[in-house]
Amino acid sequence: MNKILTPFIAFFLTLSCTRDPNPVFPDLTDSYLSGSGVFILNEGQFRSGNGSLSFFSNDSARIFNNVFLKINKRLLGDVPYSMSIMGDNAYIVVNNSAKIEITKRNDMESVATISGLSSPRYISLISSTKAYVTSLDSDSLTIINLENNSISGYINIKGSSESIIDVSGKAFIARWVGGNKIMVVNTVNDMLIDSIDVAMEPESMVTDKNGTIWVLCNGGWTREYFAELIAINPMTYEITKRFVFPSKNDSPTCLQIDGKGENLFFLKNGVRKMSINASELPPAPFIAESERLFYKLGINPLNGDIFITDAVDYQVKGYVLRFGSNGSLTSVNQADIIPGAFCFKVTPDPVIE
Repeated sequence: MNKILTPFIAFFLTLSCTRDPNPVFPDLTDSYLSGSGVFILNEGQFRSGNGSLSFFSNDSARIFNNVFLKINKRLLGDVPYSMSIMGDNAYIVVNNSAKIEITKRNDMESVATISGLSSPRYISLISSTKAYVTSLDSDSLTIINLENNSISGYINIKGSSESIIDVSGKAFIARWVGGNKIMVVNTVNDMLIDSIDVAMEPESMVTDKNGTIWVLCNGGWTREYFAELIAINPMTYEITKRFVFPSKNDSPTCLQIDGKGENLFFLKNGVRKMSINASELPPAPFIAESERLFYKLGINPLNGDIFITDAVDYQVKGYVLRFGSNGSLTSVNQADIIPGAFCFKVTPDPVIE
């Protein structure tokens, strides 16, 4: 009897040890989204409504596409442009759909949608109860009530706005299209209190380890002015450093800084790297663009990895390139159409006071 059953037992044991090439894991989505990584906002084609969200997992070094669609069973919208995380929630600014999608940060399930904004660009999470949103075609900054996820008011800053930074009870807002100022708003009473003259069309800003604000001004799309990189003391509004790019054809974009607040990065014919203590602009790329089309840039705050999107031709699915902090390429993953801004997600979840 035992001799007869032995071959069958061996057969079934062999089956049980054979690896399924397409295994199904319950709650796989929750699993990979709960770890650290980076979200990539794929803008999609303008007015096509085919923007999407990807997530690169640090644990698996894999990219997962169409995250929002798979979780919520609906499209994200037209031109997802920027994203911020605070507490349990993620806030996705969808430019041409004129809305903000609020989701849970660890599973991307929808919490609320704030509609009726005017060409929103960036969101600054001022506190657990209030946020500011910049606008491409409005003269006003929009105030968001985060307790009920609604528009609660506006601040007239006298022009369109792009990047925004919150420092010591003040918001610094880049007046973008045709502008040359950084507007200063008191975040306690929501009042415009000052402005700082910089250079033409400030488009991105970061703060370094000393609290200095760095502003990258691209010189305007008509190339009538020189691009400039400017450092500002946020307490006195004094410009402490000013670097002018050598040619009017220079159009640097996407200023970023590493997690230590010591090195600046931006795109200009590749990736440029520059110490905050440097006395001149970097003369050559730290990472060459080669045959790719570098579109957006992000620096992992934990390990200094450099993430770059390759938009290819703005028509087909693009790529996410990951480089080590030394500039060596470590991975290439296909995302979706026009992969754009990055939003880094770190664990454990931060404590919000």
